[in-house]
Amino acid sequence: MDLDDLRKRLLEYPGAVEDLPFGPDVFVYKIGGRMFALTAWKETPLRINLKCDPDKALHLRFLYPSVLPGYHMNKTHWNTVILDGSVPDGDLDDMIRDSYRLVVQGLPKAEREKWRGKG
Repeated sequence: MDLDDLRKRLLEYPGAVEDLPFGPDVFVYKIGGRMFALTAWKETPLRINLKCDPDKALHLRFLYPSVLPGYHMNKTHWNTVILDGSVPDGDLDDMIRDSYRLVVQGLPKAEREKWRGKG
């Protein structure tokens, strides 16, 4: 998967915006002002950090050697996925969707209701 395809997928989620709060080397994707994905786009292969349920995060790390504890993130709640082709696109899409939904669930009620069920 290339950067353009990944960016397109991340920005398809309702309310998703791209930001550069950590400088030009990391694209950050937010919903309601909170991060749901970060891409280290200059890395080869490309990498993405995604929020994840702690139990599922451990399972995914066991299942895929290219899924690691979140780099520079809370390692209980975030995974880094190395996009080397070893994670099927469908599973990656599920991880992105789960990350988005987890962040939406953590938003204040008024903001959460605005986005619930749309991603």
